Amino acid sequence: MSPITIGRLAVKLKGRDAGRKCVIVNIIDKNFVLVTGPKNITGVRRRKVNIDHLLILPQQIKINKNASDEEVIKAIEEAQLMDFMKEGIK
Repeated sequence: MSPITIGRLAVKLKGRDAGRKCVIVNIIDKNFVLVTGPKNITGVRRRKVNIDHLLILPQQIKINKNASDEEVIKAIEEAQLMDFMKEGIK
């Protein structure tokens, strides 16, 4: 399993956003992280998520801790992962 780090991409496995991709923007504690889609790309809004509800992906983008959605979008574009983020889980 890939390490849980800020900027790591993940797929939500549970809840209303199940199957959607998101980006880890902060690590709260050993059980919870803060993720964002951002909402206008993947539909996942910024929220606290249990790490057991995430599938951690090998891809990672360069962002700072608690990066804004605009910074996350810019980093996704720079990494050329926009199409990857928009497509559903296979």
